Amino acid sequence: MPEAEIQSQAHDGLRRQLDLGDLVLAQVLCVVGSSWVGVAAGLGRAQMLFWLGAMLAFYLPMAASVIGLNREIPLEGGLYVWAHRAFGDLGGFLTAWNILIYAIAVTAAILYAVPTEISYFIGPSAAWLPENRLASLAIVTATVAGVTLAAMLGLDVGKWVQNIGGSAILAVFAVLIVLPLWGVARHQPIHWSPVSFAAPPRDLRTMALFGQIMFGGLCGLEYVAILAGESKQPARTIGQSVWIASPIICAMFILGTSTVVAYVPHNAIDFIAPIPQTMRAALGQTGLGNLIAMIAIFLVEVRLLGAASMLFTGASRLPMTAGWDELVPRWFARLHPRWRTPVNSIACMAALVFVLLVLASVGVHSQEAYQLLSNASTTHYEIAYLVMFAVPLVGRAALRKKLPLWLKLTSIAGGMATLFSLLISAYPFVSVVDARTYAIKIVGTVLVSNCIALGFYWARTRVHARRHIAETSSAD
Repeated sequence: MPEAEIQSQAHDGLRRQLDLGDLVLAQVLCVVGSSWVGVAAGLGRAQMLFWLGAMLAFYLPMAASVIGLNREIPLEGGLYVWAHRAFGDLGGFLTAWNILIYAIAVTAAILYAVPTEISYFIGPSAAWLPENRLASLAIVTATVAGVTLAAMLGLDVGKWVQNIGGSAILAVFAVLIVLPLWGVARHQPIHWSPVSFAAPPRDLRTMALFGQIMFGGLCGLEYVAILAGESKQPARTIGQSVWIASPIICAMFILGTSTVVAYVPHNAIDFIAPIPQTMRAALGQTGLGNLIAMIAIFLVEVRLLGAASMLFTGASRLPMTAGWDELVPRWFARLHPRWRTPVNSIACMAALVFVLLVLASVGVHSQEAYQLLSNASTTHYEIAYLVMFAVPLVGRAALRKKLPLWLKLTSIAGGMATLFSLLISAYPFVSVVDARTYAIKIVGTVLVSNCIALGFYWARTRVHARRHIAETSSAD
């Protein structure tokens, strides 16, 4: 059966739940992580210069690739399908694998931050919570269960979780951006400079921070395309969502970071929860300020749940689409008869997220464990992005001929920016137990996971080859 017909029949089993408004909120939710304003604030008053550089070098090429490739191939699976069309089974499988590892790890990283966010919500009396492994594990276990249930019920439920999360992060950043005005009105001793182009120190830490905000902070626009088969008119609406969301996202990052710089010393930034930290520094622990801070921190929690739900849902669709192409067992593509969701794939993802949460916290402090999860996931995603930018340049000739010249030029720029971020990602910008061990963990995780992927692919290929020989022999 032709691949296009297989895809069409598979898509007929899915429900198209996402319209333009849902996709715009999903773009904001996927890209705007609450921790990145803290990472960028580590650059001090140079943050705006670096944000603008990151947006020119990486964000614009990413947006161009998402618009161009989705317009040509608007199918469920997004980047996986684009890579499969451009580079065949092996290229598609490895791309799906790296996106999957990213999604699982970053979902775990988001959920890992929940206890820290809760501690800021409660106040100083809960400062012990993030480092108490038993209490933290109980919180994240309950959260994993909730996210899994939402994914199984489908996007008619899940999209509301995600829409509320997207709306929550917009509201949080609106409060964050106006906080300096509150401070000026109350004569707080802050040094607020929303437009600043100061030069940062020229060292590896600065380069590591820049690499983090360039890729880690800005990536994610293409993630929504994974759900193209569950979107209304995906060839048009996904591209429109990029155009609408992009200026909002860029303004949120630049103006939000300037507030963190104004209130928190760069050597005291909490990279897990910089927004709650800034809220508490600006609004205090009592009175009206305390109430506003608690509401804002609660909305950050809501955003975390929405982002985890979105990433988890997308991750569960990758084994499903790979199952349609018979790159993994079709068991992963089985849909629930009522909810029309890949329940087997969802259950596997939930188990992997939980295991990763447990393993990540063994023998390290919370900030290092969070950063390890974040960097390990980002490195896998960088590999997938290198494939995306390679599609217009070295993909199959039949596909390349359909893609415009401007997309090839932006892909060169995006590929170079991604490669820089990949090379610098093993350098830690937070205090770690051992920097060499930290780098080995990052590099080793990527190498081991991709070796496992190759082993699985080759084993699967041999099984298919034997089956084909057996069927041919029986036919003769």
